[in-house]
Amino acid sequence: MIKGFREFLMRGNVVDLAVAVVIGTAFGKVINALVVGFINPIVAAIFGKPDLTSVGNFTIGKGEFHIGLILTELLSFFFVALAIYFFVVVPMNKLNERRARNAEVVEVGPTEVELLTEIRDSLRTR
Repeated sequence: MIKGFREFLMRGNVVDLAVAVVIGTAFGKVINALVVGFINPIVAAIFGKPDLTSVGNFTIGKGEFHIGLILTELLSFFFVALAIYFFVVVPMNKLNERRARNAEVVEVGPTEVELLTEIRDSLRTR
């Protein structure tokens, strides 16, 4: 039973998933810091507040509607997606293009049998 559990943990997909979760969590903190430290001050410079949660609040009867909360989350999602695209996707695509350009073309030469046949034929002609 312990052996089976160890094999389960050592499978490539489980280890890859664990690494992805850890890296994703760390990267999420970087993106969050980018949004809080850079994007929110830009929003504050434009709208006067670092978020829009107080914009568009109204009540109808006993229901309270918070349009600004929705706008804040939409902008946050947009900026996170924008940051991921420009700071991760674009550089990775450029790196992959550079690697593809620098990949050497391996020329396929004659096989061992073809070389031996050439040697045999050349020895016969002497």
